[in-house]
Amino acid sequence: MSYTLVAVTVLVALASLALSPRVSTLGSFYKGHAVSGDVPGVFSLAMSLVTTWIFARSIMNAAILGYFYGIAGALAYATYYLSFLTGAWVIASLRWRHGFHSIQDFLADRFGRVGPTSYSFVTGLRLLSEVFANLLVIGIIFGPAGSTAYAISIVAVGLVVLAYASLGGLHASIRTDVFQTLVFLVVLAVLMVLAIDEGGMSVAAIAGSSSDLTSPGWVLLAVAFLQVWSYPIHDPVMMDRGLIADRKTTMASFYHAAWLSIVCIMAFGILGTYAGLEKETGETLIPTLTRLFGETPVLLLNIALIISCMSTLDSTLASAAKLSVVDLKFANPTVFRGRIAMALFLLGGFVMMFVGSKDLFSAVAVSGTASMFLAPVAFFSLWWGRRDIPIWSYVMAFATAILGAVVYFLEAGGHMTLMQGLTGLEHKYSKLLLISAFIMVLGCLYFAVGMLLGKHKSADASQVVRHAD
Repeated sequence: MSYTLVAVTVLVALASLALSPRVSTLGSFYKGHAVSGDVPGVFSLAMSLVTTWIFARSIMNAAILGYFYGIAGALAYATYYLSFLTGAWVIASLRWRHGFHSIQDFLADRFGRVGPTSYSFVTGLRLLSEVFANLLVIGIIFGPAGSTAYAISIVAVGLVVLAYASLGGLHASIRTDVFQTLVFLVVLAVLMVLAIDEGGMSVAAIAGSSSDLTSPGWVLLAVAFLQVWSYPIHDPVMMDRGLIADRKTTMASFYHAAWLSIVCIMAFGILGTYAGLEKETGETLIPTLTRLFGETPVLLLNIALIISCMSTLDSTLASAAKLSVVDLKFANPTVFRGRIAMALFLLGGFVMMFVGSKDLFSAVAVSGTASMFLAPVAFFSLWWGRRDIPIWSYVMAFATAILGAVVYFLEAGGHMTLMQGLTGLEHKYSKLLLISAFIMVLGCLYFAVGMLLGKHKSADASQVVRHAD
C-alpha cells in the first residue's frame, strides 16, 4: 500500500470535513442552499456536476474501454456525457414549461402512483450501484480483492464520506465538490503532461486504433446514442442539481459541465487507448501504464480516482437522502431522517460490495438499460407535451425496459446464452445494442398507440354526444 495515497486520502478527507458546515434546515440539507439561503452560482453548480459524474468508476471505465477497444471505446464512454445536454433540456421542460419541481411529481400527475413508484425503484438501484462501484474502485487501489487493506480502505473511506455528507447534506456536497474538482483538474493536467512527455504518444496511432468498424467500441457508441436520452433522467444526482437555481444559472452550469466532462473523460480514454496499443501479452491496464509512464503518473491516476470517488459518494448519499425522505413522501422530511437514509444506503453499498458483481461497466449498462422506459416519457410527455398517454403505455414501457436490463445482466454475466442462440450475437455489447434498440422502439410504440387510441376514444365520445343532442 502506498503511504502517499493514504496521506492524500487523509488530507482530502480532512479538507472535506472542514468545508462541511453542520446544517439544520431542510433547504440547506436537501436543496443545497447556503445557510444564508443563497443558491449556488454557475461555477459551483458546474464544478459539482463535473465531479459527481466523473466518478471513480467512470475514470476506470473510460481507460479500460480505450485499452481494449481503442479510441472507439473512449468515444463511446464520452458520449454518455452528452447526458448533460439532454438532462438540461429535461430540466428546462420540467420546470419552466410544465411547472414541476421534481420528476416524481410530474410522473404522478401524468401516470398516477405507478409513475413515481417505478421511477424511484430504478433510481434507488442506481444510487446503490453508485455507492458499490465507487467503493469497489477504492478497494482495488489499496489492495487485492479480499485483502485486509482492501476491506479497511472501503470501510474507512465510506465512513469518512458519510461523516461529512451527513453534516451538511447537499449543501456540503456542493461545497466539497468545488474543492475536489479543482484538485482533480490539477492532478489530471499534471498527469497528462507527464504521460505525454514520458510516453511519446502518437496521435495518428491513437486515432487509427479502432479501424475495424465492427469493433465493440463502435457498437457501444451506438448504444450510448440510444441511452443518452433517458440516462440523465434516472440519475437523481444530476437531476437534483437541476432543481436548485434559476433558469440561466442552471442551463449554463449544465452546458459547461458537458464540455468539461467530455474533455476529462477523453483524456483518460486516450491514456487507456495508448496503453492498449503498447500492451504486452497477458498485461492488464495498470501494469501497462506503470511500465510505459513510470510510478508517478500511475500514482496521480490513483489520486484522481480517490478524489472522484469521495466526491461522488457524498453526492450519492445526499441524493439518496432526498429520494428516501423528500421524494417518496413516506413521512415528514427532517434532517435526522435524511442522515439515517444516508447510513442505510452506505450499508447497502457495503453489502453489494462484498457479495455483488465486480464488473464495473455492467453496473452502468444495467441501470442505463433499465432507465430507457423514460425515453418515451421525455419524447412524448415532456417535450411534445402530450397529456393523453394512458397509464398502460407507461407500464408496458417500464416492464420492457426492466426485462431488457435483466436479460442483459444474465447474458453479460454468462448466466444465460439465449440471445446468442437466437441471433448469433456473441459480444455483450452487440447484445446490449439489440436490447436497447428494442426497448426504445417498443417504448415509443406503446406511447404512440396509447395516444392514438385515446384520440379515437375521444372522437367516439364526441360523436355519441352530438348524436344524443
